[in-house]
Amino acid sequence: FYIFVLLKIKLLSFTYRLIEFDMIKGLFYILLFYFLGEAVSILINSFIPGSVIGMILLFLSLFFGIINPKNVKETSLVITKNMAVFFVPPAVGLMAYAELISQSIWGILLAIIISTVLTIVVVALIQDYFEKHQIKRGKK
Repeated sequence: FYIFVLLKIKLLSFTYRLIEFDMIKGLFYILLFYFLGEAVSILINSFIPGSVIGMILLFLSLFFGIINPKNVKETSLVITKNMAVFFVPPAVGLMAYAELISQSIWGILLAIIISTVLTIVVVALIQDYFEKHQIKRGKK
């Protein structure tokens, strides 16, 4: 019985180390593409943030099979499940600049409302377009 328990502990320890290694490898890939995106953004003097460029590069490398999706799956799941933690710094920043924000609140609200309405309209038009073309293809 004790040997069985010891073997199970060893197996769990080995599995934990494998998961740990997968997390480190996934974090390496995510940070690598983040820094590549930052470098590209600086090199081309772009108005597009480096994090967005890095995300596009990571997507393309996953899409074309340069990186195996299994390499970043565990890390991305952990990051996604704990996403609320990433909203704490911006929330603190909003509280620190509450007076400045309150001076421009109507402009901010107007921008939010207009962008939301435009997004809904554009998504609806695109959805309508694709549904019409899908129906036409189905009839052919």
